[in-house]
Amino acid sequence: MTKSALQIARAAYQPKLPKALKGSVKAVEGAATQSVADQEAIKQLFPNTYGMPLITFEEGAAVQLPAMNVGVILSGGQAPGGHNVISGLFDGLKALNKESRLFGFILGPGGLVDHNYMELTADIIDEYRNTGGFDIIGSGRTKLESTAQFDKGLEIIDQLGIKALVIIGGDDSNTNACVLAEYYAAKKTGVQVIGCPKTIDGDLKNEMIETSFGFDTACKVYSEVIGNIQRDCNSARKYWHFVKLMGRSASHIALECALQVQPNVCIVSEEVEEKNMSLDDVVTYIAQVVANRAAEGNNFGTVLIPEGLVEFIPAMKRLIAELNDFLAHNAEEFAQIKKSHQRDYIIRKLSAENSAIYASLPEGVARQLTLDRDPHGNVQVSLIETEKLLSEMVAAKLAVWKEEGKFDGKFAAQHHFFGYEGRCAAPSNYDADYCYSLGYTASMLIANGKTGYMSSVRNTTAPASEWIAGGVPITMMMNMERRHGEMKPVIQKALVKLDGAPFKAFAAQRDRWALTTDYVYPGPIQYFGPTEVCDQPTKTLQLEQAK
Repeated sequence: MTKSALQIARAAYQPKLPKALKGSVKAVEGAATQSVADQEAIKQLFPNTYGMPLITFEEGAAVQLPAMNVGVILSGGQAPGGHNVISGLFDGLKALNKESRLFGFILGPGGLVDHNYMELTADIIDEYRNTGGFDIIGSGRTKLESTAQFDKGLEIIDQLGIKALVIIGGDDSNTNACVLAEYYAAKKTGVQVIGCPKTIDGDLKNEMIETSFGFDTACKVYSEVIGNIQRDCNSARKYWHFVKLMGRSASHIALECALQVQPNVCIVSEEVEEKNMSLDDVVTYIAQVVANRAAEGNNFGTVLIPEGLVEFIPAMKRLIAELNDFLAHNAEEFAQIKKSHQRDYIIRKLSAENSAIYASLPEGVARQLTLDRDPHGNVQVSLIETEKLLSEMVAAKLAVWKEEGKFDGKFAAQHHFFGYEGRCAAPSNYDADYCYSLGYTASMLIANGKTGYMSSVRNTTAPASEWIAGGVPITMMMNMERRHGEMKPVIQKALVKLDGAPFKAFAAQRDRWALTTDYVYPGPIQYFGPTEVCDQPTKTLQLEQAK
């Protein structure tokens, strides 16, 4: 395998560990826990794994443990640092007993069900340390939900003598891990299940999980390219760049990038929903910033847009809900309508409010809302080119304002979507260290007989030696939500808090950023050099921890 100069240099990097994990470790139990909401319902569903205490690891006396066989699964979308979670898990297991073995299930949870696995040995692990991606064993989105799947997984677990399973994933994957832990505990199988918090979207966090891994690296990658675009924007001075960023369920990425690059506009979905803004309100807000800058002679700028914005606009949410319902019941009739007449047909059939909104949409977006459906018959919101939708509607509004004498400038747009570019980047030093510590912590939770826990590493704005490693019961993060028509236990998604320090810091500056050209150019991730450049955490984390 040919390697770049950076890959060769990064292979030698030794991730930093919390002081408590560097020698022998003891688990200290804290207070009993309860779920964030719906306590009785969650307790009934998880009688064996509910109410367990928080765990913190401290330095302890040396003990020799028997060898353990452990399985590991990468679940869901990729995030930078996954390989270091596996490296940390491997090194932790070997530190406890050199005879311990690690098995990776291929292409996600499906590998467990299909008995598709490989043993991860030192020579394989060493090839992947400090690298991006999930390609060591691949990932997949199979949901572990049925008892038939659990039992099928047990067959290979028994065959390989596996004592514990580590599932590295986001909120849905860790919800599945919790369900699996409960099932194996109820059946007294002796198989432990541990989760690790992964998602670049940053929406898997709470008081015990400061951040999900990959968020730091992905935001730094996006901020670098946005900074480059802003430099180009400020050089040519003739384009407005509309940048859509990943984050369907929350706007953490858009907000973090805004704090790093200081764009002219950043829309935060949670604020749009809170203020009950219409699509026209969002368009008017952007158009006004464009007009204000034009009045100063600046016909250029940058706009950051979260991927899931459309679903947060209350009126659009109502339109999509009615469209889903209508098309589900009238699919055959709709299919018979000529393509050129479909838009008028939909406008006639919707309620007055939704009909007016649908009629106001650009032709291309209107088609996306009616044609591209997922297997459940719902609109595939992630396919909607929100950046083009907004720029087209802003252009239309500015044209009207020009005729009315309210706008005297030029408007030309460029469009970008940054998503996959950030998911498999080589992890930043922060993510390399954080992920390695999460994996190492998972091995200690297994050694202490824990199940239904998520690996937790806190105090991460401090030097790594001062980080606090431990475990948090997954049931502590759960609530009941409606999924596909029925109530299900799920980990509560962390949305951007409008009263939180990161959003407040952004809100205090955005009016100034809107008018002035005060761009910041973060540049590429740095791996070598002064610690303040190489090891800095996200602005979000620094503001949340007030450090």
